[in-house]
Parts: sequence; C-alpha cells; structure tokens
Amino acid sequence: MHRFANPARFGRLADRVSPVLWVLFGLSLALGLYLAFFGSPPDYQQGQSVRIMYVHVPSAMMTTGLYGFMALASATALIWRHPLAHMAARAAAPVGTAFCLITLATGSLWGRPMWGTWWEWDGRMTSVLIQLFLYFGYMAMWNAFSDRARAANAAAILALVGVGNLVIIRFSVEWWNTLHQPASILRAGGPTIDGSMLWPLAAMVLAASAYAGLMILKGMKIELKAVRLETLMENQAAPTTSYRLDLG
Repeated sequence: MHRFANPARFGRLADRVSPVLWVLFGLSLALGLYLAFFGSPPDYQQGQSVRIMYVHVPSAMMTTGLYGFMALASATALIWRHPLAHMAARAAAPVGTAFCLITLATGSLWGRPMWGTWWEWDGRMTSVLIQLFLYFGYMAMWNAFSDRARAANAAAILALVGVGNLVIIRFSVEWWNTLHQPASILRAGGPTIDGSMLWPLAAMVLAASAYAGLMILKGMKIELKAVRLETLMENQAAPTTSYRLDLG
C-alpha cells in the first residue's frame, strides 16, 4: 500500500476507480430495489414489513465494516506512518455515521410492528448506539486540536479503543437474551435465509459498499486538497513573517 502513499499516484488511482464504482453502485442499487420490492415475496410472519430488511441489514453491515476499516487505517497510520491512512480513516467516519443513523432508524421502524416497541435496551441495539457515539467522538477528536498531527493520532487511538464494541455487536445476540435473532447470513453453516430474499439483499449490500467506497475516495481527495491549501498558505506566510522580523 505504500505505492499509493504518493498523493498524485493516489489521485490517478481514485480517478480510475471512481467511474467503475459509480456504475457498480447504479446497477446494483437498481437491481436491488427492483428485487426487494417486486422480486421477493412478503415474509410469512412479518408480511410486507420485511422489506425494511433490504435497507436495515446492508446499513448495519456497512456501519460495522466501515468502523473496522477506520480502525485498520488508524493502526496503519500509527504503526507504519502511512501518510494517507489517517485521511482514509477520517473520510470513512461520516459515511459510517450516516449508515449507523440509518441502521438505528430502520431498526426502530422494523421493531415497532414486529416487537411492539420502537426501542429496547437489548445488547445489539445498545451496542450499535454506542457505535454511533464512537463515530461522533472520532470526528470530534479531529476538531479538538489545532495541530493536525496531534488530532489525527488522538482520533486514531479512540478508533482502536472502539474496536471492542465491534465484538460486542457481533456476539451480543449469543451472549445475552435479546430480541434480535442469531446471525442468518454470515454464519459458519452458510446463510439460512431463502434465496428469493438473499439475492436482493446481496445486491443492496453491493450498492452500499460501492457508495461507501465512492464517498471515502471523495473525502480523501478533499482532505488532500485541504492539506495542500494549508501548506501553500504557510509557505506564502513564511517570507512575510521573516521580512517583518528583519525590519524590527
């Protein structure tokens, strides 16, 4: 990955990958929405409300996956000093936050007809709420220091501390009595969900993944431009400061 530490090389790679991701996002989203609303049957217990799953489950997978990506990028930045790793983690944070908010909102909408309540303090829901606070804390940490390097390192440490919550999210349905059912997709024995529901779900996960990739690349490019602008302003200010000191 150090090959892409050069900002110019990364920019060229991002420009080549972005159109592919846009096409993948558009096609998979169109296919996923069609299959979700017209190609999949209502559930025999949940009825039409099961269609919330096609937004809720991909969002939940993205919010945990993006936090894992953010933590991995943070570790890479702290250990190997990769110059773009902090930027990748910072770009992933708002995307993961948006997916986390969607997860909580759709989960509440889904829970009302199924469980008779908008919210329940069970292990899975509480740990996802904690995930949201970790995202907020990470983004706030970037703005807590005027020095970019200190802010990046502090935010990276917080991201790594929050990895433990990912474990709780994953195994909460097994550790505690919860309203959530055990894993039915990512499990050792293979998915237990019927193919008529699995395929639209897979298409929506692919669309969410492509969108997340696009937003991360866009965020990193914006961050690179901000760093270049700060560097340019510092370089322009340096001679003026020196000249004024000489006059004194």
